[in-house]
Amino acid sequence: MSAFLPVCRADMERRGWNECDFIFVSGDAYADHPTFAVAMICRVLEAEGFRVGIIAQPAQATTAPSPYAALGRPRLAFLIGAGNLDSMVAHYTAAKKPRSEDAYSPGGAAGFRPDRALLKYVEGVRRAYKNVPVIIGGLEASLRRFAHYDYWSDTVRRSILLDSKADILVYGMGERAITEIARRLADGQAVESIRDVRGTSVIVRPQRGEEFPPDAVKLPGYQAVHGRDADSLRAYADHFMLQKLNSDPASGKALLEETAGEPPLPSR
Repeated sequence: MSAFLPVCRADMERRGWNECDFIFVSGDAYADHPTFAVAMICRVLEAEGFRVGIIAQPAQATTAPSPYAALGRPRLAFLIGAGNLDSMVAHYTAAKKPRSEDAYSPGGAAGFRPDRALLKYVEGVRRAYKNVPVIIGGLEASLRRFAHYDYWSDTVRRSILLDSKADILVYGMGERAITEIARRLADGQAVESIRDVRGTSVIVRPQRGEEFPPDAVKLPGYQAVHGRDADSLRAYADHFMLQKLNSDPASGKALLEETAGEPPLPSR
């Protein structure tokens, strides 16, 4: 097995790197094992010839310089995942009581990742670097790519792609999708034009001339599903069933969800 991937500037210097192509911000500690998404995705990209660094569990206290700047600005994009567990599940029991342990943190200690880690990490990256492509993925992103019921707030929240302001959301097993995206970015394609990779969700803005896939299945919109009345509950059930019927990677069609006041969200 090759050496551990860089987690600091000294690691980059030992490899003779001035910059990384991609930097993966992870809610888990860095364990170089395929059961950890950060290791799997980064090693896949490394095998494709990309230089990949890791920022594991960045501190959330206000510090200067930013922990997100530890490896500098990536040449192509930041990749962000909250970890193998949803960060809220990692922190709280079903009774909403704080947990005393986190199996994916050093020593099993709690408190190394924030609540709703994906949102906090994207915010931190955006503060550190303007206009850098941001691609989110993993369990926390996959479960929230559409309007979804949030147990912790007892509300239906909109897509995390809107709340995070990321450029692309990769859901499910993302090795093929992230490899295709990486190749396109390396070829000079702008991140905002990467709109047809299967296994991703993106924001499409028709007012800018962007088009939906012609065979897309339209889900009930956020405004239809976020209420508590009988019509909203029925719409939410229809919303879920349409996702289920189009979840097969061979036969599933692109899904389209519209949020009032926001652009629609197609998911291929």
